[in-house]
Formats: sequence, structure tokens, C-alpha cells
Amino acid sequence: MKEAFRLPAVEAEGYSPLALAYIGDGVYELIIRTILVDQGNTKAGKLHKRASTLVKASAQSAMMEVLKPVLTDQEMAVYKRGRNAKSPTMAKNATVADYRRATGFEALVGWLYLDGQYKRMIDLVKIGLKEGIFKKEKECGK
Repeated sequence: MKEAFRLPAVEAEGYSPLALAYIGDGVYELIIRTILVDQGNTKAGKLHKRASTLVKASAQSAMMEVLKPVLTDQEMAVYKRGRNAKSPTMAKNATVADYRRATGFEALVGWLYLDGQYKRMIDLVKIGLKEGIFKKEKECGK
């Protein structure tokens, strides 16, 4: 997208953790919606319900638990900065711990996006979905 709109390169390190999380939230939701649409034509209500399940704080928190062992030191530092950021809001249906991990996850996605590390970003999302959320759903029989 950045190339299509001819946006200049930016220094991801210059962004606050909450700004990175804001960017990462949008990018992650677009990734999830792309994955869901790719699975075939489905009613909009079902798509929305499925997307909401995958982008909520508890799902992102679960993904981070799976991803921590595969993160580089720099990625872990970005995650920790995001996780520890003081947010003026909280998720309605999440614990404080889940919300903080989710904010760290979103900051990481935002940082990878701004840094142009698209392949790494997609690879981490795939790992988090396959080994985290989808695996958990399979075990629960969903």
C-alpha cells in the first residue's frame, strides 16, 4: 500500500508505542480480513463475526505467547515497549494482561509494517494463527 500511494519511507523507531499499536491494529485487521475473504465467498455477518474473534485482544494475546520464542531481540524490544505503554483506554472484554500483550503485538505489527518487513510480518501472523488461535480452536472442536 505504501508503494501504491507513493508514501515516503519512515523511521519506525521514531513512533511512540501507542502510535505503532494504532498502525498495527489496522494492518493486522486487514491481514485477517484478507485471509478470511480468500477462504471463499461468505455472508458479511459471518465474515465480521470470524474477523472479530481473530482480532480481539485475547486472540492477539494468545498469538504473542506462541510468537515470543521466535522473535528477534529487536522485535521483542518493540513488543515490550508496546506492552508497557500506558493507554488511556482498555478493551471491554479483555483482562488487563491480555490487553497489554495485545497492544504489544499490535505495536510489533505496526513497527514491522513501517519498517518494510512485510514478509516477516506475514510469517509471524501465520505462525501465531496456525500454532496459536487455530490450534486452540481445533482442540476445542470449533
